[in-house]
Amino acid sequence: MFFAWLKRYLPGSLYGRAALILLVPMVMIQLVVLVAFSQRYFEDITRQLMRGVVAEVGLYVDAIAALEPEDLPEAMAALDRRIGFVADLGAAAPVTDARPWYDFSARVIASDLRAGVEGIEGVDTASDRRAVRVSARTAAGRLLLEIPRTRASARNPHQLMVWTLFTGVVMTLIAAIFLRNQLRPIRQLSEVAEAFGRGESKPYRLAGATEVRSAGAAFLNMRARIERQIEQRTLMLSGVSHDLRTPLTRIRLGLSMLEVSEAEAEEVAAMQGDLDEMERLIDAFLAFARSDTTEEPQPCDLREIVQAAKAKAERAGGQVALGTMPDAPEVLRVRPEALARALDNLVGNGLRYGDAVRISLKPFERAAVISIEDNGPGIAEDVRERALQPFVRLDAARNQNLGSGVGLGLSIAHDIARRHGGTLRLGVSEDMGGLKADLVIAR
Repeated sequence: MFFAWLKRYLPGSLYGRAALILLVPMVMIQLVVLVAFSQRYFEDITRQLMRGVVAEVGLYVDAIAALEPEDLPEAMAALDRRIGFVADLGAAAPVTDARPWYDFSARVIASDLRAGVEGIEGVDTASDRRAVRVSARTAAGRLLLEIPRTRASARNPHQLMVWTLFTGVVMTLIAAIFLRNQLRPIRQLSEVAEAFGRGESKPYRLAGATEVRSAGAAFLNMRARIERQIEQRTLMLSGVSHDLRTPLTRIRLGLSMLEVSEAEAEEVAAMQGDLDEMERLIDAFLAFARSDTTEEPQPCDLREIVQAAKAKAERAGGQVALGTMPDAPEVLRVRPEALARALDNLVGNGLRYGDAVRISLKPFERAAVISIEDNGPGIAEDVRERALQPFVRLDAARNQNLGSGVGLGLSIAHDIARRHGGTLRLGVSEDMGGLKADLVIAR
């Protein structure tokens, strides 16, 4: 329970936690040194000095008790010259106790004077930092003494404290600079890995400690293998695309050149429709497998991409409306063609299973969300995750007789969203009652 409460207040970054690990022991060591050693050391020095001060104050009290009143002024002046105090016999007002809150040695001065000299009324160390004012009751009246502070305590009792704090601050700054330099390669590796997750390949140079270099080398090897596999897949798909389309083209050409009767013409037309369906299937498979690996991210205004998707759907006869849109341009680094394909798939699905679609764009601190809502039957909550898988068609939720899809529209949109560091969330539209697809694009 305690650790769960503590985790809420701990810094989340590696630099913050490393700095905390560095600062906490240093502060604790300084506190122990200042309190347990320094204060006790200066307290012992103050008590040693106060033994002489108590004896010297006792000389004043004893002289007042032993001499006649007419001899006291001359005796007080002689003691002042020899001891170095300033005495005032017969003062009207007593001295009140006063000391600064940070002056720990003043507490020792007051306690030793009260313990060693009878009749002490008050000890003041606050009104004059260079002197200790003391008043005592005697047989000849009130005695007021001003004692030089250097006679009662160490001259610079807090010098060690100041130097310790100053040294600690300087060493903390130096350690923070070195710590930042050590963590910079880790931060760079994190940024490069995050960019690669969005489909960007940023340059990275091995640096830092041995463990960081080892992790960086492992990442570079992994990235090289993935990029090599993607390149090989792209080359293979380009060849497959040509090999698959060539026989289809020959069959289509052969069907068009056949001389058939009117009774057989319907069968030929059906065969040509089957060829069209096969070409659409091939296009869908290649679009899913290609994933736009060759397109580089570039700064784009998402509002323009959304409006272009709306205009394209309207040209095809669809009823598409714009929902919430930001007033200012929403510029992110995206793959515009891939993002447009994802929106076309989502808008096309909405129009296939519903009568109207609404597109909204909402910017957030760490992402931008493009929402596509329709008034169709929607998708049940327990099968939404399965709907994002490739080649999956949900007959119970959306009747496949309504369209000619092959179960790749949502999967392609999900894959494109992940290549932009985001995801595709499926839900229910509160206003339109159908499916709501949130395309999340990370900043």
